[in-house]
Amino acid sequence: MVLEHQSSYKTQCATTAAIAPKIGCIHQTLPVWLRKAAKDVGTAGGSVSEKTVSNQAARMKNRELRQANEIPRKASAYFALAELDRPLEQ
Repeated sequence: MVLEHQSSYKTQCATTAAIAPKIGCIHQTLPVWLRKAAKDVGTAGGSVSEKTVSNQAARMKNRELRQANEIPRKASAYFALAELDRPLEQ
């Protein structure tokens, strides 16, 4: 929100002072969040926060699990179609 509205104000301090009451925090908190977000995205120097690293690892694991679950789902659909194509036994 700060980055979106920064062009409307002369300084970043003025931007944070205007936006902070709207989201229910003090204006000193927003620059800290902005620096942390810039580090997490990689636009600023410094290390990425542990939370970001763990979130990235969880997303990767989630993607791997979805791909692993896709194989049995496709196999069961394939065998179900093969079963429908088979002539009836009488």
